[in-house]
Amino acid sequence: MTRIRTLLLGLPLAATLAGCGGDTARSLGFTRDPPDEFQVTTRAPLSVPPRMTDLPPPTPGAPRPQDQARGPAAILGGAAGTTAAAPSGAERALLAQAGTPVTGDVRRAVDAESLRLDRPERSVVDRLMFWREPPPPGIAVDSTREAQRLRENAALGRETTEGTTPIQQPATTNSRTGILNRLF
Repeated sequence: MTRIRTLLLGLPLAATLAGCGGDTARSLGFTRDPPDEFQVTTRAPLSVPPRMTDLPPPTPGAPRPQDQARGPAAILGGAAGTTAAAPSGAERALLAQAGTPVTGDVRRAVDAESLRLDRPERSVVDRLMFWREPPPPGIAVDSTREAQRLRENAALGRETTEGTTPIQQPATTNSRTGILNRLF
């Protein structure tokens, strides 16, 4: 019975895939077409001038004339020698509805909002389960031992990078551990 059921389910699936034609792999996303290298280039296409005598003599190392024309446009952000058009009535109305210009502390406001999203308010369950504050990120270097290591290296004529950097280990206190941690 299960064999008949499998066959009845498999035949329509096989017919559907066969109906896709020879392009089944492409339809299912198994093949990828690379971009055409001639369409992604930024250089102007080559063309034959009407008369070869009108061409200037080539100068080795000089930029192409088409590239020279694009240079100011790339730097200035638009076509060379053009000015921005005056805003239309619809654009002026949109800007008027948008309100006052943005203040200078936008970056600070965005950073504060991002920080709120990155560190959301902890729920009661989170505070009960994870009651300890997480350690601060990064590695704390023991400043007194590091200064001593640097003085020793300087006195012995060694490189400052020689030796291991002393790391400040966090102090563990048993008074803040849980009951089960003290038992085991």
